[in-house]
Amino acid sequence: MLFNLIEQLLNALVLAGLLFLVSAGLSLVFGILRVVNFAHGVFYMLGAYLGYTTVAVSGWFWPALLVVPPIVGLVGALLEASTLRFIYRRPPIYQLLLTFGFALILEESVRVLYGNTAKGIEPPQLLQGAVALGSIVYPRYRLFLVVLGLVVGGVVWLLLQKTRAGLVIRAVAQNSEMADCLGADVARVRTLVFGAACALAGLGGVAAAPMTTAYLGMGIGVIVDAFVVVVIGGLGSIGGSMVGSLIVGAAQTWGAFYLPETAMVIMYAVMGAILVFRPWGLFGEEE
Repeated sequence: MLFNLIEQLLNALVLAGLLFLVSAGLSLVFGILRVVNFAHGVFYMLGAYLGYTTVAVSGWFWPALLVVPPIVGLVGALLEASTLRFIYRRPPIYQLLLTFGFALILEESVRVLYGNTAKGIEPPQLLQGAVALGSIVYPRYRLFLVVLGLVVGGVVWLLLQKTRAGLVIRAVAQNSEMADCLGADVARVRTLVFGAACALAGLGGVAAAPMTTAYLGMGIGVIVDAFVVVVIGGLGSIGGSMVGSLIVGAAQTWGAFYLPETAMVIMYAVMGAILVFRPWGLFGEEE
């Protein structure tokens, strides 16, 4: 019984690490741009497919973790600079329709380039196999995903809280007009934040591919979970994304193991309770 509990705890941490990579970017985009990006899950899928291409060309997995996120981030930044920045002052329905259109275009482009067959990626040799944790044998690559999520979360938090760039980003999020008057290049900040958020999603896709394969539609499931994470944690809060990812990861893994018929119900019940008693999320700010 104890072994099962510990194993499900580790599974929850793995899922939480992947969800954080996606939800952190989603939360950043809303916090700075006030845009609910429906295309965010497709950038996750794009990262997985580009990771497959990088591994196929280079024969190594590690370059994919370094090369793919900047490429996905560049694609996102170009889309923001060429389209989104011109409709920020329009009603939110314009942004929803535009990002939904991004999702359809990017997914169909991936379908044309890669076909309908899922693409598998082998984890690096260093992370293949399993490691003994006391009486539990657990896959090395899954443990790596936990560490990756913690490292990326720490780096993002330090960037936002301890650097001048983070100060400017937080200023634009709180009052973009005042930040513009004080000399901040608001348009550039928005483009860089959107690109960085897409890069985080791309990193999540590369990291997930050896465990789930790269397949069409993989962004749909993860974006739903990421929205739940952001609602629970609070829009625009990185700490909230961390906590929300842990809650959703635990609800899904433990629910699927102990109450498989109601696993999804548990996750949405938690979200519903948060919306009733604290609509702005656990770490969000009431407006």
